[in-house]
Amino acid sequence: MPLEFLQPLTQFGVAGLMGLLWVWERLMSRRRETQLNETHHRLMSQHHELNVLVKLVRQNTRAMVRFDQTQLQLKELLEKMHHEIDRKAA
Repeated sequence: MPLEFLQPLTQFGVAGLMGLLWVWERLMSRRRETQLNETHHRLMSQHHELNVLVKLVRQNTRAMVRFDQTQLQLKELLEKMHHEIDRKAA
């Protein structure tokens, strides 16, 4: 806080001190409100980013499950083919 505010307020004694404290409290209150607004904005931005990340993880999980199912089906098909070949060869 600039010192040029201090001297005129101190000439008024206790009233000046109260005024100084009020001005100082308002200044600190505005700073805190600005900090809270900035923090809220960052959190909302991160919230969006986290939602995108969760969506990607879910999509990747679904893709991996489908791939696993396809691999199991392929394995079963190859086993059936192998048994057919063994049966015909015998």
